[in-house]
Amino acid sequence: QVQLVESGGGLVQPGGSLRLSCAASGSIVSINAMAWYRQAPGKEREVVAVITIGGNTNYADSVKGRFTISRDNAKNTAYLQMNSLKPEDTALYYCNARVITTTTWPTEYNYWGQGTQVTVSS
Repeated sequence: QVQLVESGGGLVQPGGSLRLSCAASGSIVSINAMAWYRQAPGKEREVVAVITIGGNTNYADSVKGRFTISRDNAKNTAYLQMNSLKPEDTALYYCNARVITTTTWPTEYNYWGQGTQVTVSS
């Protein structure tokens, strides 16, 4: 029903930048909160940043001041601008969205993308 496709990951040196994108498609009525999570090897998945449909944002303490989440509601797309990257930011980054579809209205469901790898290394 809903597909989330992430892109923009890759290998970057410490101090560098990357911009992740998450495009949602399907029979979408509305997308409420969108978020980015990450999971490093041997660690649990953790929330990185969240943005509501109204544009309110929250960030994990570890990324505040370095990462910026944004969204384009017309394109059903969320972005994560990552600056001043550190080796500890290395992880598989997942997009998450709480979506109401034409068949689930008015109930929202949680959807995940397949993940995009971010590696910060010299």
